Amino acid sequence: MSKVYAVGIGPGGREYMTREAFGVLEEVPVIAGYTVYVDLVRDLYPDKEYYTTPMKQEIQRCRWAIERAAAGEDVAMICSGDAGVYGMAGLLFELAEQYDGVEIVVIPGITAAISGAAVLGAPVGHDFCLISLSDLLTPWEVIEKRLECAAEGDFAICLYNPRSKKRDDYLEKACEIIARHKGPETVCGWVRNIGREGEDFRVLPLKDLGKEPIDMFTTVFIGSSSTKVIGGRMVTPRGYEKHEDTYFRRND
Repeated sequence: MSKVYAVGIGPGGREYMTREAFGVLEEVPVIAGYTVYVDLVRDLYPDKEYYTTPMKQEIQRCRWAIERAAAGEDVAMICSGDAGVYGMAGLLFELAEQYDGVEIVVIPGITAAISGAAVLGAPVGHDFCLISLSDLLTPWEVIEKRLECAAEGDFAICLYNPRSKKRDDYLEKACEIIARHKGPETVCGWVRNIGREGEDFRVLPLKDLGKEPIDMFTTVFIGSSSTKVIGGRMVTPRGYEKHEDTYFRRND
């Protein structure tokens, strides 16, 4: 049975790819993906056959990969970050039901919520929510509800797709919603070009976040009520220090 591997390649830098991902891409004869993501690995595997499509052609891309596998060749569908987090893994499983003799195998990768958090410090050290501000596939009314609930629940929040040319004011709208439940000094941060040339980050209060020069290559973090700045980094404590005596007693 031929396989389509949904391969998460991390945020971009090759040092973020797992050994398993490297191994799969080394073995398969065909690599497919969004043009920008394929360009990140093409120089590592110059002798492979490549198939790329631009944005908004995800179904075409996944169907091509599955049909190629149905014809007898293993294919790797690469995705930025993790293939199961806003990636192609789910769509591949859905489409593969229409074909016989194709197995979908998911190879995990480091998503931007994790690699970006490492740049900022430890902003997701406790419960957090991951929300995309893109309304291409999800109605904005649904996104608003999720933002409201996450903020009311005092989760730390990680935002993907915070702003684009067509959605220039979405981050400001999101900050307004979140500010109904979080104070203006809530610690926030953003990371741009994670693991790539030009990587940059900033830690700042919620009141200033909406006006920041943030784009689609930026991941945004909004802290919980316990998040604080330590040494210039953004940290959301788990709460160990509150139970220090208890831990010591257990170890006695």
